[in-house]
Amino acid sequence: MKIKYLTAGESHGPELTAIVEGIPSNFEVTKEYIDKFLLRRQKTLGSGGRMNIEKDQVLITSGVVNKLTTGGPIALKIINQDWQNWKDKEIEPYVVPRPGHADLVGTLKYNHDDIRLTLERASARETAIRCAVGAIAHQILSQLNIQLVGFVSSIGGQSFNPTNITDITSFKNLIEQSDVSCPDKNAADLMIKEIKDARKKKDTLGGAITCVAINYPPGCGSYVQFDRKLDAKISSSMISVQSVKAVEIGNGFEASKKYGTEVQDQIKLDNNKIKRISNNLGGFEGGMSTGEPIMVTSYLKPISTTLTPIKSVDLHSGKETETIYERSDTCAVPRAVPIFEGVLSLDLLNSLIEKTGGDSKEEIAKRVDNLQNYNIEDFELSNKKWTMGYENE
Repeated sequence: MKIKYLTAGESHGPELTAIVEGIPSNFEVTKEYIDKFLLRRQKTLGSGGRMNIEKDQVLITSGVVNKLTTGGPIALKIINQDWQNWKDKEIEPYVVPRPGHADLVGTLKYNHDDIRLTLERASARETAIRCAVGAIAHQILSQLNIQLVGFVSSIGGQSFNPTNITDITSFKNLIEQSDVSCPDKNAADLMIKEIKDARKKKDTLGGAITCVAINYPPGCGSYVQFDRKLDAKISSSMISVQSVKAVEIGNGFEASKKYGTEVQDQIKLDNNKIKRISNNLGGFEGGMSTGEPIMVTSYLKPISTTLTPIKSVDLHSGKETETIYERSDTCAVPRAVPIFEGVLSLDLLNSLIEKTGGDSKEEIAKRVDNLQNYNIEDFELSNKKWTMGYENE
């Protein structure tokens, strides 16, 4: 893996920090691009009071000079505005774990004397800095003619599944204009109602986010070892985001219910270009990209902190009790879209660099262009009989 990164910081600490290693040189990376990602993460519908406090902006303190990457480590920082409310605060003990959160198991694992030491780091506040890191990869992919967009495909019992995305610019505009990051107005209105109903019931809602990458070249990833399969890496990264409990590649869930002849993405020729009749497998075969649009859907459970108390135990007294409400979202799905775009962008860029080699934009761009435009003439099959030829007897 060429690109590596680490994040640090607590939910109510002074700042969130990241170091990103392995980004090639001469790609444009700008504060404005990253800040736009962070702004999209702060949509207010379904969010709690924290988003009224934070106005996230990134500070780039290393690895980008005159808006171009140098090839050196990139350092990022986001200041927590809420730190001003917490730095001198006398913090009440937190002893009742919330089911569904890291509270109970994290406190057990690290032998903490207060649950807050777990929840501060386990909090989804960490996704702000992951969003900033992912925005770098997203901006670089766009310079390689690879477009990537995410949208809300379900909230509660309401869903939206587009059959084909032809104009990705218009599609993006509709997503950004929507309060729930869904490009279809009818579906969006139903999703908004679901969120409002959940808030009235003092409850929370989950949903699903679908990401699509267009013009990503074929042959990234590998079938030769399990840990080199690109769709496996993506699935692992997506499920590492807070609240995610399932990841789907293409039409994976529905495909499991059908015949093989209905599912396989059959191949055709179009003026020497090899194309697919469908894209049920979401742009992957054998752990490798096929050149078709990559489609990944992540399913998020409802947020663990609910206004309505639920059963738990007091870890101090050792008695059964109910949870105590702490500020939280009703539904975080609408503002989570740029997080998943960023996570997918990082995996796609990483695999692309592994495939193409090169330490600079100039080296990588030439090879990417060749891969994006491959055709039938790039294959050199001998069409002759042959033997395995192992000398082991």
